Amino acid sequence: MRTRGGFTITGRRSGPGAPTVGVEEEFLLLDRTDGRPACRAPELLALLGGHPQAKPELMRFQVETITGVCTDLQQVREELTRNRRLVAGAAAELGCHLVAIGIAPRPGPGLAAITADPRYHELAARYRSLVARSGTCGLHVHVGVPSREAGVLLLARLRPYLPTLLALSGNSPVVSGRDTGWASRRYLECVRWPSARPPNVWRSADAYDAAVQRLIRAGRALDARSVYFHARLSPRYPTVEVRIADSCLSVDDAVAVAALVRALTVLAFDDLRRGTPMRRVSGRRIAAELGAAARDGLAARAADPYTGRSLPHRALLTALLDRLAEPEPVARSLAPVLNRGTGADRQRALWCRAATPGHFAALLAEATLAATLHPVPSGG
Repeated sequence: MRTRGGFTITGRRSGPGAPTVGVEEEFLLLDRTDGRPACRAPELLALLGGHPQAKPELMRFQVETITGVCTDLQQVREELTRNRRLVAGAAAELGCHLVAIGIAPRPGPGLAAITADPRYHELAARYRSLVARSGTCGLHVHVGVPSREAGVLLLARLRPYLPTLLALSGNSPVVSGRDTGWASRRYLECVRWPSARPPNVWRSADAYDAAVQRLIRAGRALDARSVYFHARLSPRYPTVEVRIADSCLSVDDAVAVAALVRALTVLAFDDLRRGTPMRRVSGRRIAAELGAAARDGLAARAADPYTGRSLPHRALLTALLDRLAEPEPVARSLAPVLNRGTGADRQRALWCRAATPGHFAALLAEATLAATLHPVPSGG
């Protein structure tokens, strides 16, 4: 047994290399004076001159950054850090803050903030009330898969761990100027969308595609890109895209989520090769566990996918590490979050310190750019 940064791991086994990883981060722009959403994204992107790693989002007070295809966690960390600094610098030139949180702490302008893009306006025409409440920010982790058939198998193995990923990443407790009591209030907003749900267990990629087309025909999604399964086959890349996480307050938090998704991918394919079974978990139970994770974060409980025991998410993470062929990089990545608290925990502490909404926005912006604490060793 060994301890890394106060987080205990047991056992070690050798195993194969990990898949490639890419990360998309969504951010809010907040006004420096009153902390309200600031619709400056078009100007910010113009300042960046079409930089390929910065993109518009649904609302003009949001901006998205993307990494390249990363082969290790150190590369993920470096690209996330560089992207945050790049976009935050442009935001500062415009007199606003870049913040990495799941939902705005003060109300936004609603439909008036939609980005000038035909697809976004079509979404608003079809789902007006949903779009009016939009503008939440998530972290999406893409892991490379050898085929879409392999991706469907991976979705089935990732499915029971979605509540743990949400518990780890919850970072949206403050809404409308008050602490809601939820770790991820963003989750409650996201699941209003009719296609936002855990993936099913599909027999094949054809069955997955048929499910997507049924949602589109039924009017529950505009197109494949707006089928918002919490984990899905990417409509654009040869990846599985895990979408359940809130935007993470720090780079350390984002790396922890990416490391966990990558490790779960390796474990899934190792288990499939060995014929290691998982217990079948109903969609209803996973939805209940997601709700609990959104409310209570890492203190919430969920069923261990291998034993069926109900455990707090911290204990599930400990059990998971002992199943990994290479636990060390994952344990190092998880340690900062598990030792100092999740984004929701730290955001609440900042909320208590803040004298005004503008001060709170400034504290969030500072946390968004905070120096990373635990560089990943080579090979991580």
